[in-house]
Amino acid sequence: MINDPFHPEEAIARERDTNKRMLLGIVCAVAVTALLVVGYTVIRRLHAQQVQANLTPPPVTDNGPKGPALAHIVVDQPSLEKGSTTIGGVVKNISDKELTGLNISLELLRRNGGGSEQKLVPVAPGNLQPQQEGSYVLRVSAAEFGSIKLVGLQADPAAKLLAFTTSAGKLRTPERLEPKVIIVKKPGKPGEFINTPDNPARVP
Repeated sequence: MINDPFHPEEAIARERDTNKRMLLGIVCAVAVTALLVVGYTVIRRLHAQQVQANLTPPPVTDNGPKGPALAHIVVDQPSLEKGSTTIGGVVKNISDKELTGLNISLELLRRNGGGSEQKLVPVAPGNLQPQQEGSYVLRVSAAEFGSIKLVGLQADPAAKLLAFTTSAGKLRTPERLEPKVIIVKKPGKPGEFINTPDNPARVP
């Protein structure tokens, strides 16, 4: 058996090479870890921004009248009679000045997705002194329109929109169903009724 001669230079060189590889591995591991941490931080920040954007409501554009309410509108429950829907109520001037040329603005929604239509309904009287009340009423075809919504209150000059408050008014009057008397003739005997006092019988 021949023993290999010991070369200290080669052993030192191999140890140095091993140390270099270990150091390079450590550096690569640290670099990869740093990249993962940076990437996770960036992704988490983007996710937080997206969640915040979803939670923040979009800006609201308020085109309605500003300031305190000048009138109070009472809206009665719509009533149905002879194929017509009637909506009405009361407008009260709760300001300290006269309100002139008052009109109620209503939105009428057509049935079967037919869109909507706006109507101006005059208040009677049209000019209200402070604490004075006026009334309004509108009748439309029940077959054509499915619902009616209050959208505004206009006044002169130039159909100026007024701030207002609302409340529910009178309830709908219950519909009265007229009783119908059905007279059934007894078979085989013309002119004789089976629901007379002299000849009572059960009506099928």
